[in-house]
Amino acid sequence: MKGNVLIIGLGLIGGSVSLAIKQQHREAFIFGYDVNEKNIRLAKMLGIVDEGAVTIEEAAVAADLIILSVPVAETRKIMASLSSICLKPGVIITDVGSTKKKVVESAKCLTEKGICFIGGHPMAGSHKSGPGAAKARLFENAFYLLTPEENTEEEKINELMKWLEGTQANFLVVTPDEHDRLTGIISHFPHIIAAGLVGQAKNYNMKNSLVSRLAAGGFRDITRIASSSPVMWRDILMQNKPVLLALMDDWLKEMEHIKSVLELDDYEGIFQFFKSAKEFRDELPVHAKGAIPAFYDLYIDVPDYPGIISEITGYFAHEGISITNIRIMETREDEIYGVLVVSFQTDRDRIKAEECIKHYTNYETFIA
Repeated sequence: MKGNVLIIGLGLIGGSVSLAIKQQHREAFIFGYDVNEKNIRLAKMLGIVDEGAVTIEEAAVAADLIILSVPVAETRKIMASLSSICLKPGVIITDVGSTKKKVVESAKCLTEKGICFIGGHPMAGSHKSGPGAAKARLFENAFYLLTPEENTEEEKINELMKWLEGTQANFLVVTPDEHDRLTGIISHFPHIIAAGLVGQAKNYNMKNSLVSRLAAGGFRDITRIASSSPVMWRDILMQNKPVLLALMDDWLKEMEHIKSVLELDDYEGIFQFFKSAKEFRDELPVHAKGAIPAFYDLYIDVPDYPGIISEITGYFAHEGISITNIRIMETREDEIYGVLVVSFQTDRDRIKAEECIKHYTNYETFIA
């Protein structure tokens, strides 16, 4: 597709969307704007954008597609600003925020003037940030939710999908309300639970410092998402407040239930609590991308002798497999058998690594 694209916000997500568009649409010209001038310079140097914009206004007037890749609160401010600019006829404006209802409501300042706004949320991410971490394949096979208004022309939705097809994402069209409920259940609320578990461990650690040492194993893995940006999650909670308050009420009922069966020594009730959870969890797709960015970890049950880590990394180097992190488990409970945990950028790399270990060794491997 030919045309001008303006990416506002050149972090991981904005940069990755830009790379995906450039890869698919060679004739498109991409402008980039960021409040941090260093990000603009780096994005241009890395080929993420073709030209940096000094102001939003100067690039917006020539844009056929405008992508807002900034925090939700900032997205609403920028939309108000864009509504006062004489934009190109037929321009499409979209965002990448993780909450949608308030964003779509705020977009009325655009749609009332005949400007097409289609909410968007690519459900992928990384533990890294900034334009230096951007990659075109970030959204491959991930869900990309679009939340157009009821009266949005089908042609415009298809046009936006065409622009974004280089992401190789799976597009789903849902209502803003449905989006916020779905992401609240499988993304926003789990972050609250993870932060709560860490907070509880912190409190107990004040009484016994062994807590933090033992938490280095499975506990650290299941609470990994608690390391996400506090600023971002503060804003998400405020934007999706009604949904999350309702989910908290449901969660308290669930905890009251398991508390009551435990108090009553109800062996069958306790068994069913864990059995139901196990059955549903085991049915979840292993290799598909979901709302929470996946961590592509491979657990390897290796013997404890000097040089074992260099042996394993040597096999990966020989096969050209890149790793992002490696660590030794001090506790091996909760059905996590591997003493060595190796992290990869993609599931494809993890699968290749698993095949590599099976080829060169007889060590057992495990994917949590």
